[in-house]
Amino acid sequence: MKVSTKGRYALRVMIDLAEHDNGEYITLNEIAERQEISEKYLESIVSSLSKAHFVIGLRGKGGGYKLARKPETYTVGSILKLTEKSLAPVTCLECGREGCSKVDTCKTYPMWVKLDKVIDEFFENITLAELMAPQSGLSENP
Repeated sequence: MKVSTKGRYALRVMIDLAEHDNGEYITLNEIAERQEISEKYLESIVSSLSKAHFVIGLRGKGGGYKLARKPETYTVGSILKLTEKSLAPVTCLECGREGCSKVDTCKTYPMWVKLDKVIDEFFENITLAELMAPQSGLSENP
């Protein structure tokens, strides 16, 4: 599993929106400047987030984006699954058991299933609010 730029940037956008939430909409230009990400690239990321109702967008003067819910209701897993489609460590898990003809005899399949579960549980147990808090312990080296 390798998280793409789109997934990493989506997390940064969501954190930025949460940290700068004052009740008003935040423009893509502001986010792009703070995060040093191309505004054009942010458009596609925010479009995905908006379609999934993770953010609310408003066009026109005074428009921009803001979170649809409180930061503690978003998990890293939900954001990454939206942008990455799959966090599976191997392709046979993306297709499910029916996607691989050797699944019943594969000696490594149970290991991959366990790893997939660990990855999922790890990301589903970290909220956007935790990423915002420096005292969360997430920034410390293991």
